[in-house]
Amino acid sequence: MSRRGGGRRSSEPRRDQDSSNPSPSFQRGGDGGRGRGRGGRGGFTTAPSPIPVRAPHPAATGYLSVTAGRSTSLTPRETASSSTPPLASSSASPPASSSASVEAISQEMEQKLSFKSITATGGSVPVSSKAIVPPSRPQYGSKGRKCVIRANHFVVEVSDRDLFQYDVAITPEVPSKKVNRDVISQLVRSYRESHLGNRMPAYDGRKSLYTAGALPFEAKEFVVKLVEKNDPASSSSSVKKERQFNVAIKYASKVDTHHLKEFLSGRQKDVPQETIQILDIVLRASPSEKYVTAGRSFFSLDLGPKGELGNGVEYWRGYYQSLRPTQMGLSLNIDVSARSFYEPIWVTEFVAKHFNLRDLTRPLSDQDRVKVKRALRGIKVEISYRDYARSFKVTGISNLPVNKTMFTLDDKKTKVSVEQYFWERYKIGLEYTSLPPLQAGTDAKPIYLPMELCKIAGGQRYTKKLNERQVTALLRATCQRPSARENNIKQMVRQNDFSRNVLVRNEFGIQVQEELAVVDARVLPPPVLKYHDTGREARVDPQLGQWNMINKKMVNGGKIDFWTCVNFSTKVHRDLPPEFCFQLMDMCNSKGMEINPNPIIPIHSANSRQIEKALHDVHKQCTAELADQKGKQLQLLIIILPDISGSYGKIKRVCETELGIVSQCCQPHQAKKLSKQYLENVSLKINVKAGGRNTVLNDAIQRRIPLVTDLPTIIFGADVTHPQPGEDSSPSIAAVVASMDWPEVTKYRGLVSAQAHREEIIQDLYKKYQDPKKGLVHSGMIRELFIAFRRSTGQKPHRIIFYRDGVSEGQFSQVLLYEMQAIREACGTLEEGYCPPVTFVVVQKRHHTRFFPFDHSKRDQTDRSGNIQPGTVVDTKICHPTEFDFYLNSHAGIQGTSRPTHYHVLFDENNFTADGLQTLTNNLCYTYARCTRSVSIVPPAYYAHLAAFRARYYIEGETSDSGSTSGTGRSTEARSLPAIKENVKDVMFYC
Repeated sequence: MSRRGGGRRSSEPRRDQDSSNPSPSFQRGGDGGRGRGRGGRGGFTTAPSPIPVRAPHPAATGYLSVTAGRSTSLTPRETASSSTPPLASSSASPPASSSASVEAISQEMEQKLSFKSITATGGSVPVSSKAIVPPSRPQYGSKGRKCVIRANHFVVEVSDRDLFQYDVAITPEVPSKKVNRDVISQLVRSYRESHLGNRMPAYDGRKSLYTAGALPFEAKEFVVKLVEKNDPASSSSSVKKERQFNVAIKYASKVDTHHLKEFLSGRQKDVPQETIQILDIVLRASPSEKYVTAGRSFFSLDLGPKGELGNGVEYWRGYYQSLRPTQMGLSLNIDVSARSFYEPIWVTEFVAKHFNLRDLTRPLSDQDRVKVKRALRGIKVEISYRDYARSFKVTGISNLPVNKTMFTLDDKKTKVSVEQYFWERYKIGLEYTSLPPLQAGTDAKPIYLPMELCKIAGGQRYTKKLNERQVTALLRATCQRPSARENNIKQMVRQNDFSRNVLVRNEFGIQVQEELAVVDARVLPPPVLKYHDTGREARVDPQLGQWNMINKKMVNGGKIDFWTCVNFSTKVHRDLPPEFCFQLMDMCNSKGMEINPNPIIPIHSANSRQIEKALHDVHKQCTAELADQKGKQLQLLIIILPDISGSYGKIKRVCETELGIVSQCCQPHQAKKLSKQYLENVSLKINVKAGGRNTVLNDAIQRRIPLVTDLPTIIFGADVTHPQPGEDSSPSIAAVVASMDWPEVTKYRGLVSAQAHREEIIQDLYKKYQDPKKGLVHSGMIRELFIAFRRSTGQKPHRIIFYRDGVSEGQFSQVLLYEMQAIREACGTLEEGYCPPVTFVVVQKRHHTRFFPFDHSKRDQTDRSGNIQPGTVVDTKICHPTEFDFYLNSHAGIQGTSRPTHYHVLFDENNFTADGLQTLTNNLCYTYARCTRSVSIVPPAYYAHLAAFRARYYIEGETSDSGSTSGTGRSTEARSLPAIKENVKDVMFYC
């Protein structure tokens, strides 16, 4: 594909650079060269390097030491010069081998961070999560219109009491936290006054118990008798059973509460996680006994009505609760929640619903039997007949139906079928004799249970992936406008009634305010967006986070000479595909693109059951048609998807990894509407897939973005997506995108890589290996993206901004250490002394903080959906006591309650001000390529998320479909991904 107004683009290099040959001229044009990625002449390889790169690669022996007048040691906040970062110079250390440089880097990192040697390709886990301290907040932001909002945080006050920890050992051990809690509750009831000094302890359900004040002993053992019912609640014949437990309680430590006070006051950097965890356990003790727990959330039918999701699954309402340190002290974050549960129905009914089986009298196929086994394994079922009632955990199902599944009776001689046994023993005639029985117990001693006599026990969470219909039903049922959600949160707090809880208020002296926190906020102004000067409107000022393409033309329209279309739908009229394409191409041209109105081969329909063959045929025909035009190829394939979902992933895999085709998929029900709005949305995607830009920030063109437009800056987005629960053989997938234009920072090249199951750290940022012929080879995503940036812009990056998505707080230090080291090492292998300053920002969307207008009735405080206005930023009160973080609600709500994104700066060598980083992040949210709205998460992180999900299609296919829609989603070894073709990687194929 080519670009209007763009320079020639040379072919991209291989990711693995041969260390025995000279690298591309990465040093050329350090401060000069093209000012922008478009309009300039001279590609990455048009001129020889003035300083040839040695083979093997020059060492960066000194890039972690003091060079060129600035410290480049890996400290949380160093004093960065506004001048160009240090590059290769005569004053730099003499060159050495790459292996020596990387070794020096590792040793330097080791010394600076007090960690064991760790490399991006593996190594020991950091010995301490406290080795890296994130930078302190530089100051509070001041830019924007000031306002006041509410947040679902509730101030927690703690009395000055001594806290003690005790180790607990319960014999015999049981895996159930609920049983453990029942045992300790019974112990407290029996021995509180006589042996516990009238103390009321808080228990974590496992190995620890906490008290406010010491117990009157160092160690003691207790005998606890627990009476339990092991029958369904509905059974009238209770079978009571008494179990005896030995409980040993031993003093462990006195908790340092002074540390917490020092931290909250800002005098202590280290988070007193242990103390906060103890107080959190105290606040969770009562609901843990009353409700079903799921992580930090609680669910119960007492907390709201349940609803059906279909396929034997229902949802329960509940709430999330977490104690957090904030600027206003300790804060209890409470949010309403909903979770899927199994319906408490007969197993036969579940099987019929879940697998849409209408006739259970017919035998299951082997394929269906495997599916049923997978769906039922691990579920607790209750069986009740006559005077017998008991619950079992399903371990599998038999390979044979009940009338053929045989077992030996207690006499160890007689063999009977399950059907025969139940008739002869209980006079129960089974109806579904062709269904296999459930299996409980062990393989050595199996217990067979007829499905029709078993009922799924209530209150069991459904942890498998929900299908598209279930997700839609859950969202529809739980989607609440801000005012309704705020009222529900208040109701949950009142229902908890912490002020009257004996353990919380009386024993531990904890008070929880019942009003939502009132927070100072600011609404940042939207950026001015630049469109092409030939349009009637060359600039636009977005209103409430949205605008439109009326009277506007794309700032850089892509050029497409060779395209065609294939239709896989049977429900659209045969004349629709040509008409749809005609109108689509007309829309693209009217918005500033240059597209040949005629397809390279005729538009045609194909069999949806032979998708791969159809795609290969299209590629073959187009290649033959262009045989006499050297270097030309099909630039865009429009695909109208099949009517039945399930083929999108296959189409993308074949096009992008086998054939090198850039494609645009369209849903048939949207295509046949011929809606102008839909065609406009699709044109935005096609343009960036053709190498164009839809819009850019006017401040970028005017060079008015601090710490971005003054020097060549590359902005990264990175994410790791993990397989769904239960998919233990699937790898995790890492995706990294990086801006390829400067100063516009709008076009992003994307790379993907598979890594070990559930591995959070990106393993392929930088790698090295020894090749028998080439010697030491350096590779990895960072190198490839840096070289691509150099080729695209004619500049080397002088500054790095790295937005990292998908990291939880507990992984901050580990991810930062590994990935910062990988960035450093990758830079060091590109050029001697090359060490551009880095700002590393974690992007968090999976949190439970929500904002509400202070007064829902005032229109000037809300957007059209009733949410707070786009651009609302908060860096006070509910934010971290000392570190550089903020919440940003950058988007306009559509329905439900908007979720702000949390940005936490873990490393900042560029010395951003609070206003600088907040404004940059908010403004970037207006540059998302796929719509004319500001988005909720900074685009590079969003693009990385899209790229990672695209790559999962390559290896897993799909369970749901995708495509353009109208409007303004365990193995220790990683399965490798099929390589994406270079011409596909050149554009934003994932959009």
